[in-house]
Amino acid sequence: MHKKLLPLAVAGALAAPAAALAQVEVYGTIHMSINQMKYGEATPTAPGGPNIPSASKWDVASHASNVGVRARESLGAGLSAWAQVETNASMERSNNLAHTSNFASRNSAVGMQGNFGNVFVGQWTTPWADLDALWGIGTVATYGPITSIIGRRETTGSAPNWNCSNISGLGGASGAALGGISVGTAACDSVEGQSGVGHAFWRRTSNSIFYQSPVFAGVQVKLSYQTNQDKATAGAVTNADPSMYSAAVTWAGLGGRVRVGAGFDGHKEFTSVGKTDTGMRLVGGWNFGFADIGVAYETMTYKTVNSDCKATQWGIQAAVPIGQGAIRAAYSVAGDIKGDYTAFGSAAAATAFGAAALTGGQTNCGGSLLGADVAGNNGAKQFNLGYDYRFSKRTTVGVGYAAIKNDEAARFTWSGLSSAQGGQDVTPPAGADVGIFFVSMIHRF
Repeated sequence: MHKKLLPLAVAGALAAPAAALAQVEVYGTIHMSINQMKYGEATPTAPGGPNIPSASKWDVASHASNVGVRARESLGAGLSAWAQVETNASMERSNNLAHTSNFASRNSAVGMQGNFGNVFVGQWTTPWADLDALWGIGTVATYGPITSIIGRRETTGSAPNWNCSNISGLGGASGAALGGISVGTAACDSVEGQSGVGHAFWRRTSNSIFYQSPVFAGVQVKLSYQTNQDKATAGAVTNADPSMYSAAVTWAGLGGRVRVGAGFDGHKEFTSVGKTDTGMRLVGGWNFGFADIGVAYETMTYKTVNSDCKATQWGIQAAVPIGQGAIRAAYSVAGDIKGDYTAFGSAAAATAFGAAALTGGQTNCGGSLLGADVAGNNGAKQFNLGYDYRFSKRTTVGVGYAAIKNDEAARFTWSGLSSAQGGQDVTPPAGADVGIFFVSMIHRF
């Protein structure tokens, strides 16, 4: 027995000098649930056609399960260098590629931290997305507004690229023409536009520079800039120069019981070359002791060739502590994307890109292949209620129900949910309501 322990002792002795220089931590979260899901009947794919049938199924799902490594080294004079690599742990095999992920797909960066704050580069959640921590207290598992309604569904990836097929409004089409301009056929990023204008406001960006200020009197400022690495002077769309910036300011008082945050994003040439989409949001929360309440309101403006398309979302969450657990609930609403635009050269070109053609060649901002009668009807409502119990700091078990009611042209769901009626695509067909009963377990290490 002692001979077996000797190599471990030698290895520990050799590692001791290195450990004195740097702190290295392996960490992770395994979060799984058993789900009974139902997708309601969906809007016909053509006016007057048959409804897409409903579907009920069971699933075992992984919710942002992850494994990561952190390292930190003190450089003296209050200065530290640090690095982190974090990747999804899918925890499930599937023929659906949507359930797989690449290494370092989550917050991964290297940086320097000191009295001036924290500066780092890599891939990380944006200041816009970090505001969710101030109000997101009403969700069991991940079936809540932050991964569905708020931000018009959580999406991870790089900026849309006009020389690829991952532009919102293209509907995955290839070889078609937008205003007479040929669009590239390669999907350069995992972010794929569905139909209608408007992209999600990113939860995590890559190719980015980040800054987080120190906290002064409860106030902190966060900034990020996604570089314009996809700038193009040749290709399907020339002179495209996409980039993105995100900013947020937060304040916490009364020992953290009161939280307020505001954010602003600018997405340059995401929807239209030469124009910048913008978003603003205000979130907050108050822990009264017997209950914790959180609220959020946000609005986005997508810049099309000739006009603006505007979207608004809001939500409220609550947590009521009971023993070592809490009852958690949330309600949220995504309004219709408002506005019409004439970005397409013809009604035929609009239809080819998955946008509903209106009179005069105009297209609705929330366009779809469903026809003009439902094209602007693309909002949704979401509700969830559940209870989770913390056995320890590491282990939590929960149970609950969540539902999304989609309008006729809407396709909202929760990020990473199982495939819908088609058996592969995790996004339901337009108009399909989604309901789910679940039992979840989280273990942190």
